[in-house]
Amino acid sequence: MAVYTQISDGELEAFLGEYDLGELVSFSGIAEGVENSNFLVRTTTDTFILTLYEKRVNRDDLPFFIELMRHLAKKGMNVPSPVPGRDGATLRELNGRPAAIVTFVNGVWRRRIRPSCCRELGVGMAQMHLAGLDYDRVRENNLSVAGWRPLFDSCELPKREIYHALHNHLNMELHFLEAHWPKDLPVGTIHADLFPDNVFFLGDSLSGFIDFYFACTDILAYDLAICLNAWCFETDGSFNVTKARNLVMGYESVRPLSAEERAALPVLARGSAIRFLLTRLYDWLNHPEGALVKPKDPMEYNQKLRFHQSVSGPAAYGLT
Repeated sequence: MAVYTQISDGELEAFLGEYDLGELVSFSGIAEGVENSNFLVRTTTDTFILTLYEKRVNRDDLPFFIELMRHLAKKGMNVPSPVPGRDGATLRELNGRPAAIVTFVNGVWRRRIRPSCCRELGVGMAQMHLAGLDYDRVRENNLSVAGWRPLFDSCELPKREIYHALHNHLNMELHFLEAHWPKDLPVGTIHADLFPDNVFFLGDSLSGFIDFYFACTDILAYDLAICLNAWCFETDGSFNVTKARNLVMGYESVRPLSAEERAALPVLARGSAIRFLLTRLYDWLNHPEGALVKPKDPMEYNQKLRFHQSVSGPAAYGLT
């Protein structure tokens, strides 16, 4: 369960006293997510999400995230919108943690993903990219190519005998990505974490995006590559090209990719795979005893990485 910092009824009631949101009716912790403490808060006026930002989130990055959600909401995107207190501030502190209240996005995330879901995702992602083009804040992606080797080194795989083969494999891949990472593709504000549990649906229609706390300024097509990994592989590890084709077709119905972006997709997908492999590997090797959040298996992304290493070009993702 993704609640690291507990709060009491009295503490929350005092916190809500700084807003014009009515009286507290109920609240409960939210199980999804691994980075922050999240609570579903019901008041006499509406339903909200309260987030306490934990130690892995850099406080200096919070204005970027908060203002991005506000910007996208003003552009008509269905995303959580920060709620200001009576003093106009959206960022406050609760139990020693930075905290914010945002609006509630209706919908549920899909456990069983159909190709039509991927098409809806592609459309929504492209709309979000266009809506963010005039967002004037910049945040470097510290989990892109420049950050992967320090993260890899921090895993200290040579000290763990059973990981020697994995160390050699990842070291070679990092050399390749450092030499071939694209440098001249269109850049903008990306979500960078559009996994299925961050994308909501009502029926067959996409209803909104949540959890913008990895958002950053990076290659737009990299967001698409992240979703190829997160949405287009089956539970047996096989790649579903129909889902990939629908994802890309949906995206291009709003924002067509350039020839250079299409050609770069295999490398971007390899980069996305190693990014999540490394963060999962670090969490797996440094999992605190008794922690409530179970670390995710990093080897799932090693299998995905090997698939992308084997492709001969963008046609492997259904592009024509």
